[in-house]
Amino acid sequence: MTTPGPLVPPPVSLAASGARYAGLVGAVLLAVAGYLGGALPDAPLGVTPASIWTAPDGPTTLSCWLIGTVLLVGAWWSLREGAPSTRWAYVTAGLWALPLLIAPPLGSRDVYSYACQGWTYAHGIDPYTVGVVAAGCPWLDTVAPIWRDTPAPYGPVFVLLAALAVGLGGGLTGTIVALRVIAVAGLLLAALCLPGLARAAGVPARRAVWLALAGPLVGVHLVAGAHNDAVMLGLLLSGLLIVVRRPGRPGALPLAGRLLLAGTLLGLAVTVKATAVVVVPFAVLAGMPDRHTVRALLRHGGWLAGGLLAALLVTSAASGLGFGWVGGLTHSGDSEQWTSPPTAVGFVVDYAGALVGRDPQAVPGVRAVALLLLVGVLTVLWWRAWQTLRVAGPEIAGPRVALRGAALALVATVVLSPVFHPWYATWPLALLALTAARTTWFVLPAAAAAFLALPDGTNLARVTKAPGALAMTALLLTVLVRTARRRRRRS
Repeated sequence: MTTPGPLVPPPVSLAASGARYAGLVGAVLLAVAGYLGGALPDAPLGVTPASIWTAPDGPTTLSCWLIGTVLLVGAWWSLREGAPSTRWAYVTAGLWALPLLIAPPLGSRDVYSYACQGWTYAHGIDPYTVGVVAAGCPWLDTVAPIWRDTPAPYGPVFVLLAALAVGLGGGLTGTIVALRVIAVAGLLLAALCLPGLARAAGVPARRAVWLALAGPLVGVHLVAGAHNDAVMLGLLLSGLLIVVRRPGRPGALPLAGRLLLAGTLLGLAVTVKATAVVVVPFAVLAGMPDRHTVRALLRHGGWLAGGLLAALLVTSAASGLGFGWVGGLTHSGDSEQWTSPPTAVGFVVDYAGALVGRDPQAVPGVRAVALLLLVGVLTVLWWRAWQTLRVAGPEIAGPRVALRGAALALVATVVLSPVFHPWYATWPLALLALTAARTTWFVLPAAAAAFLALPDGTNLARVTKAPGALAMTALLLTVLVRTARRRRRRS
């Protein structure tokens, strides 16, 4: 009888190896573009693609940026159905992140806003009542002009983290490094949670890890750009992982304790970015181990809500800022770009009104209608998930139904929100990687979003307002018409 040999990992195909190194070359080119013309502290503000091109290093900067983005997007896209193995996906995502980890800020100047908001709080000034101009931040010239007079739109946990970064970093460069370390820590927390969530949802971990971590939006905006979305995602996924893990292991927390802990983590995610709140009702469904009755919903939902409220109250009180951060959320829509479908439709209505001598100023109205529609969509998504679980039971439907509802809730939030930035696509991407049966419909928009910003933070949506608004409105109408026709055929 022969003794079985050691387990040998399956061979990696030539195509997968080619994708790994093509993406690595792309990441290196993006880092080079960052050093030549990234969002550096002394980079000029208010530039355009034309002015970048005429700068001394402009052609080289834009060429490296475009070629690097194409290579990184193409490599990620080529393996959208799954990497050869989970370990291979982790290693490749890490390789691609390394050049971007040591690059200057890329794709936006938000990290400088974080630094000034942290400086404001660290010097005893409420960042929810004054902008960084009034606070006297010494790094004011690095902040994008649109955000200099607006209060902080982030929760108290992130304000505390930004102040910690200021304390640890000292000067501007040290603060940016500390903020990037915090963002990477959020990504590492998300990376640890993905395999467990993938098992609970019944999808291959190698696909979930690849889609959620190796995408170009993650490397450019969450690693190099140090966006706080990385921290929100880490806390959000860790809360969901605790929810979907079933008891039975030695030393495991009882159900009530798990739900309290999960609610606390979800509450911390909300106090980084309030967007995370749309996931909470679906987390309640995922945490119900028995039949989905109203009584069970109230019991389990009460424990999770208790943890969430405790996190909100404790962090708001510990920061000394109270709930002033809620008012700061109203300023997040100050930027008007066609990449938000409601804003694009408002632009088109305004253009049509101008043709007949009118000025409808439709953007605020369309945005308000979209937010009302969002409430309805979220309600329908939760009700459908609830009904599915009630009929099928958790043994058959499992956590996947609730997680998929949460993913679609984030999709609806991104589509119907007043403003959209490329890194917003990472919110639903992480959960869709865990639940979606087909990948093209959400990987394609995420890939397209990677081309919306230039290395210095110039947003291409700003210089393509009219054609972009018309194209987005046409795309929205096409999707609505095709969806209506498909439903008619089914009925």
